[in-house]
Amino acid sequence: MSTKTDAAFVPDDSFTATSHKGLTYPFGGAEPGTGDIMAIVPGLNWVRLHVPGPLKHVNCWLLDDADDRGAGVAMVDTGMNTVPARDGWKAVFKGPLAGVRVTKMIGTHFHPDHIGLAGWMHDRHDCPILMTRGEWLSAMMLRADARDAMPPEVMAMRVAAGWSADQIAEAAKSGWSGFRHIVTAMPLSYTRLKDGDMLPIGGQEWRVVVGSGHSPEHACLLNERAGILIAGDQVLPRISPNVSLGVTEPNADPLGEWFASIAKLKALPGDLLVLPGHGDPFSGLHIRLDAMAREHHERLDELHAFLDDGKRAIDVFGRLFRRAIGPDMLGMATGEAFAHLRRLELEGRAVKDIRDGVWWYRAV
Repeated sequence: MSTKTDAAFVPDDSFTATSHKGLTYPFGGAEPGTGDIMAIVPGLNWVRLHVPGPLKHVNCWLLDDADDRGAGVAMVDTGMNTVPARDGWKAVFKGPLAGVRVTKMIGTHFHPDHIGLAGWMHDRHDCPILMTRGEWLSAMMLRADARDAMPPEVMAMRVAAGWSADQIAEAAKSGWSGFRHIVTAMPLSYTRLKDGDMLPIGGQEWRVVVGSGHSPEHACLLNERAGILIAGDQVLPRISPNVSLGVTEPNADPLGEWFASIAKLKALPGDLLVLPGHGDPFSGLHIRLDAMAREHHERLDELHAFLDDGKRAIDVFGRLFRRAIGPDMLGMATGEAFAHLRRLELEGRAVKDIRDGVWWYRAV
């Protein structure tokens, strides 16, 4: 495959580009305000919505489109089911997109900050939902399994990680139904996206490029003719997406899948404009992919040297993360620690011993 697009993206000359760590930010930090949209190119607009927690925002994308009912926009990702996000969309559709309908709702992956309002959009606009099968089924499973009590498998995995009794008890108070509160109910039918599918949107072709590691079957959308990649969380400009080993597949290899996806994305043109799920649009795809891969490989090496004769997941946080891990980040940090330890195990650089339900990893 070619390493360059047919026509590299050139921003409006009203923006002053900036650069950081080899990446170019063509809009120089400009962003859409609450309830507003910002044009990336004609026919493609950017919406930014608030999400709780350290990420602070999520990016959504609107592509001019039409179907048998007339003109509208195809929406890529929706934000979380929160009052600020719903109010943001209401302002958009009362303001700059007044009278415009959504023709299709495309979800990059099942995480609540990306498809939390997909069902809400479907109900308001009577639009189909498009997702990969792995992401769709993950979302439907988590909404359906909304039991009040924390599942025993989750409790056991927290013991395995080395959580204290107080940490386990405190986390158990939230129950297991949180996903249902931040992801609206979706219809039983959806349209499946597969790797390599070509989506005609607004007279242009967008190719589905599926990655993994951050989520099961994450869908990116590539318009090679326009030189644009809608990347979701598969490629972020300043942070590395969370890659976690979870309770549903405790013997999986998410970090291995992540490395394979990086290699796959390296085959795309290097001069694409990347539209990420968080952070600002940027160019320098190959530079960022190399940096993410290098960061994880370096941390694997540090972790291997640190394990010595035995460490638990909670013992390795200081080697993997550059900040203290508080209660709000404990679950994600544990999943990421397990993913790295599992990769070392599969590479033959660590072995896992289980003592009293706790997983101890020692270097080989």
